[in-house]
Amino acid sequence: MPLLKQVRSLRRCSRCYQVGQLYAVAEASKNETGGGEGVEVIKNEPYENPGEKGQYTHKIYHLKSKIPSILSKIAPAGSLFVHEKAWNAYPYCRTSEYHPNNFEIKIETWHKPDMGDTENVHGLDEATWKTVSVDNIDIADRSVISQKDYKEEQDPAKFKSEKTGRGPLKQNWKKELANDPNCPHMCAYKLVTIKFNWKLIGKTVENAIQKAEKRLFTNFHRQLFCWIDGWIDLSMDDIRRMEEETQKELDEMRKTGEIRGTCLDDK
Repeated sequence: MPLLKQVRSLRRCSRCYQVGQLYAVAEASKNETGGGEGVEVIKNEPYENPGEKGQYTHKIYHLKSKIPSILSKIAPAGSLFVHEKAWNAYPYCRTSEYHPNNFEIKIETWHKPDMGDTENVHGLDEATWKTVSVDNIDIADRSVISQKDYKEEQDPAKFKSEKTGRGPLKQNWKKELANDPNCPHMCAYKLVTIKFNWKLIGKTVENAIQKAEKRLFTNFHRQLFCWIDGWIDLSMDDIRRMEEETQKELDEMRKTGEIRGTCLDDK
């Protein structure tokens, strides 16, 4: 039985969120790359399937020093990398992260203009839905961020956008949104399914990865909100040009400098 979890992350942006998401992915990739590790972009191109049209990406994450220690101790030499294939047909996106013959992480995301109160947004059958645990992420809640991860300039409870006037997010910001139908907001519903094929430690590894995914979602969306002045005026054409430049930067950054970014064993 794969381990499933739904994460709900509410934020005060809606129509332009797609641009913000892609901008933040590019910036976060640079923050995680250096010293032989980080993100390698293999493909980034449009795709079209019946009833679906979007952007396809294939990336390799080189993760020798970043993965949970339980994996690094048992993984064969030279195997500490993960392939990620993503189909972004916003407002629906799906991502498959996998290592050949070991594990797969599937992330399915629906972006909905609501307050995070839609049940079973992914349309799972009743039996499967009963196995899903649900985590709600409040991007303004300082208590869920470790001291190691915390950066004041990336704190939505302290940040105020110069271009939009949004922020800082007060303790009751979600109530304010619920009472203001003119204020843009949305919720990203992420369904995370993890399959790990090593029987003796499978459940332990699945739990460790779920914990790491929630931490990554939380930090990423806090950054996305606080970087709004960097992306609010960008078009999708701007984003595509930025992605091309970022791909070249990442290729150079992996070859030089020091290891950067998040170690998934950090508390």
